[in-house]
Amino acid sequence: MRSVVLTPRDEAAEAVVEKWRGEPAPLLPILHELQDRDGHLREAALRVVADRLRIEPGDLYGTVTFYHYFRLAPGHDRAYCDGPACRLRLEHGGETEIVRALGGDAEPIPCPGRCDRPNAVMAGGKFFDSCERGTIANSPASPAAGGPVILRDALHADQKTLAGARARGAYAQFARRLAPDEILNTLEAAGLAGRGGAGFPAHIKWRAVKGAPGAPKYLVVNADEGEPATFKDRVILEHDPHLLLEGVAIAASVIGAADAFIYLRYEYPEALATLGDAIAGATAAGLLGGARVHLRRGAGAYICGEESSLLNSLEGKKPFPRDKPPLPVHQGLFGKPTLISNVETFSVVPRILEMGAEKWKTLGKDGRPGTKLYSLSGDVKRPGNYEAPFGITARELIHDFGGGPREDRRVVAFTMGGLSGGLLPASELDLPLDFDAPKKLGSMLGSGGVVVLDDSRCLVDAVRGTMEFFRNESCGKCFPCRIGSQRIVERLDDLATKGLDETRFKELPEIAELMMKMSACGLGLAAPYALVHLLRWFPEAVAAHRTGRCAKGVCARRPAALFAPLAGRRAG
Repeated sequence: MRSVVLTPRDEAAEAVVEKWRGEPAPLLPILHELQDRDGHLREAALRVVADRLRIEPGDLYGTVTFYHYFRLAPGHDRAYCDGPACRLRLEHGGETEIVRALGGDAEPIPCPGRCDRPNAVMAGGKFFDSCERGTIANSPASPAAGGPVILRDALHADQKTLAGARARGAYAQFARRLAPDEILNTLEAAGLAGRGGAGFPAHIKWRAVKGAPGAPKYLVVNADEGEPATFKDRVILEHDPHLLLEGVAIAASVIGAADAFIYLRYEYPEALATLGDAIAGATAAGLLGGARVHLRRGAGAYICGEESSLLNSLEGKKPFPRDKPPLPVHQGLFGKPTLISNVETFSVVPRILEMGAEKWKTLGKDGRPGTKLYSLSGDVKRPGNYEAPFGITARELIHDFGGGPREDRRVVAFTMGGLSGGLLPASELDLPLDFDAPKKLGSMLGSGGVVVLDDSRCLVDAVRGTMEFFRNESCGKCFPCRIGSQRIVERLDDLATKGLDETRFKELPEIAELMMKMSACGLGLAAPYALVHLLRWFPEAVAAHRTGRCAKGVCARRPAALFAPLAGRRAG
């Protein structure tokens, strides 16, 4: 932006800024509207933004260039997914067909959350799925077979509308105007834990915000579902948005928040429209009480799934993770007490209040409370979102819900937590999918995303792709993650394509250990899990590659650093 001060003012941009300047968290919607207008962010427009919002031009430049989908110059927006589920389909030449269908000029992008219908592509600012044969199509997120609680009404075509949702009881629990302590006691009795990955007891977090000194208080919905192979929240957002909004209204009334924010990932434009309509309808009908619900769209950054990074993004800052303490419940959005939780967590609250804590506790497996949404993809016959008893085993999810592996194939590995929980062997298929059991294996349930790999897949290549993703998505704030992930990718590239000498091979677990001990946030702590698990459970595959041989014939055809156009944007 060296010439930004020399460019003429943009009067149309001034009107956009004035439209949003009086709203809370205005920067993201301003940038989106300006880019939608011009196809990219022009320097003259950015000058207006910096001046009117009193942001240093250099800081604004750093923030804008942090995100994948903001552009400073005209360019194509055709891309294809290189996430774990779609990457499996690209192993056998599918990439060529998809690029050809996109006009021959396309770049890879991180997983856009359409793993139930690979392959996913982006064209003209829209996302499409089911493109494995070189054709471009699109379909809404599938709720699979429905479910007993969260997905109970999702199969109804009119559930996204206010009339349809209210006909099935939407907002009835909020209308009961239960006392805050009664709601909190019910959540405690139900044993509800956060569904975003951490599994922290919901009632403790809610009570902490309610009792925290300071005003105003805020509520934030983390709908930045950026974990690869995780698309469970998308089905709620697109099929039953009023269920989420009722949960938001209930939570806001408990903690005393007048403003609630839904931070939605960029790659869900259908949910953006559905949520916008739902918020407008519920607000006009007076169904949200005193809560003002603001919808803010992200711009493509995996790190914004981390709660403090998301808060910085809302505030218009570069979305680096914050040091903790203080925790968001004490100093969150704009430095005020903030309740931030996942879409699924808020959405299940009205159902628990409806059925009661005791009924909820009977729905899990082996004494675990409730149900859980699991996203299943990869080498299974029926990929999709499934609401299942909390604590079912991986075997039950893959075989009973997903129909098992493809014909004449067997499962050799499966991921946990999308990619963040690493890669577990088929010998662990009887692992309960809850918050505690995976920890014993050095893994975690995380978001509930599970990718299945059968015996046709190269596990070294799968881990290489995982580490490329985490390398590209590192925010660059801390050295262990930023440099460590790059060094692991370099060694895995060599291991996959030409072998690896003893010295560099021994460095792999050392770098992984450093990242897990010293990284500043959960991304760096979890990123090496897949590598650690590869070395621990799949030594035969590693040994073969050390001699330069890929038994599946995959690695020699896979170029290094598929995200080269995006890599390194944040490291500077």
